[in-house]
Amino acid sequence: MTPRHQRPLARRKLLVALGGAVVAAPVAAAVAPHALAGVGSDGPAPEAAGALPLTIVNDTGSFGNADVHVYIVGNVDGRQVRVTPDGTVAPVSLSDNGADGYTDYAIGLAGGGETELSLPHLSGRIYVSLGEKLKFKVVADGAGNAALQYPAGWVESDPNYGVLHDCAEFTYNSAGMFCNTTMVDMFSVPLAIRLTGAGDQTTGTVRPGGRAAVFEAVRKVEEFAPLVVDDTRVIAPGHGLDAGLFPKDYLAPYIDEVWSTYTGKDLRITTNAGTFTGRVRGDRLTFDGPAQVSFAKPSTRDVLFCDGNLAAPNDGTTGPVAAVLGAGFNRSTLVSSAAQPTTDPAAFYGTALTNHYAKAVHAATEDGRAYGFAFDDVADFASYVQDTAPTGFRLTLGAF
Repeated sequence: MTPRHQRPLARRKLLVALGGAVVAAPVAAAVAPHALAGVGSDGPAPEAAGALPLTIVNDTGSFGNADVHVYIVGNVDGRQVRVTPDGTVAPVSLSDNGADGYTDYAIGLAGGGETELSLPHLSGRIYVSLGEKLKFKVVADGAGNAALQYPAGWVESDPNYGVLHDCAEFTYNSAGMFCNTTMVDMFSVPLAIRLTGAGDQTTGTVRPGGRAAVFEAVRKVEEFAPLVVDDTRVIAPGHGLDAGLFPKDYLAPYIDEVWSTYTGKDLRITTNAGTFTGRVRGDRLTFDGPAQVSFAKPSTRDVLFCDGNLAAPNDGTTGPVAAVLGAGFNRSTLVSSAAQPTTDPAAFYGTALTNHYAKAVHAATEDGRAYGFAFDDVADFASYVQDTAPTGFRLTLGAF
């Protein structure tokens, strides 16, 4: 199977792309490259069946089933939708807002044990909140269509800021099930997914004590410590930067070192299109190979969001090279290795200036996989799985 970083890149910003959804704040959601399209670059695939059995398991040990609320929201054919407790897809509507101005799309868990639900075809997110319900609001978008404002737990003014919550992402369609646990925006509730069908895959499982270890590891790094919000969540550094909680020039010395290093020697990046060889020429890192692509020097924000000067168009050349560069900057492997992508996790996050948030969430999972930044799927280190003939999807809320 072709490594995912070498496959055509699709959109990685899920909620912004969901039919022009109006959201509470820009959402840089990590979606594995296939997740928003009926792809299958490795040949024909069987068509997925209809509704997929969805099992929700509460293993938090701190919250009873009555205190866990589930929300399934997303997009079908450009329409903003939510899934009802019986598995029906319902378009969101302004009339869904209650007297308090918010919807109540919560799906309750069974009185005890596991909860069996039904997941229809759609692309979206499964949110879980503990203790309190989430406040989703339906608004009219620029075209007058009903659109849903999603929680933005990294924005202090958001009505859900004080609510303990998290989410997993998925696209389920005729091509199969494509899903991940995401920490691209924040980390709060340990979530694991198990996908059965042609195979039996589990990812995202946080090891015992892993949640507390993430909070502790981030607190220990001075620049990252303000990203910890009590015992509620850890905000990703990109959002922290936008909120004034994280230094906007944090990675500048490392970025400068990369530019200096490859002024005098070649950087080789291998993708499915071939090998690109680059050097800094003038003020741009320019690659020759299957196509000529070049990048202006990125900012710390560009690196953390894998955007701006590291934006990855779905063009088969610039996009894949940008993805590998983004991963190399976040994992701080670009200076130590002139052949990218680096695939040995022992070489990741080895410098003082690195993405300590991503380092912490990877260290917390049993399989070492997490979605700590948007290009974390490079070399298959993201907590992402897919199956072209799925038979069941299991979401487990892990222990605190």
